[in-house]
Amino acid sequence: MLEIDRLGAVVRDERPWGAFERFTLNEPSTVKIITVQAGQTLSLQRHEHRDELWVALDPGLVFEIDGKRINPEVGDRVLIRARQTHRLSCSGDAPARIMEIAFGHFDEEDIERLEDAYGRS
Repeated sequence: MLEIDRLGAVVRDERPWGAFERFTLNEPSTVKIITVQAGQTLSLQRHEHRDELWVALDPGLVFEIDGKRINPEVGDRVLIRARQTHRLSCSGDAPARIMEIAFGHFDEEDIERLEDAYGRS
């Protein structure tokens, strides 16, 4: 699973030339770059079988996790545990992206949509 310390940080390894961060180690994971168009919002949803780590790649994103709204800076991260409600939107004037790393069994059918602006259930 996701290799994080007790504080929720990804494992970081310092080296003489700099450092690296390890998100997974020999575990099932799925990595996606998600682009949200300006003014658009994904469904309020939750998953039963996977955790997700979101990393903000662009300004203008809004993360909503369990009803709490976060306006992340580029590079900010949030860990969403299985069964937590979450939503992603773009409040900026341009499209914005996140890197999503899903940990555990990944299946697009493992989405329970609680609210959706596009008529999906």
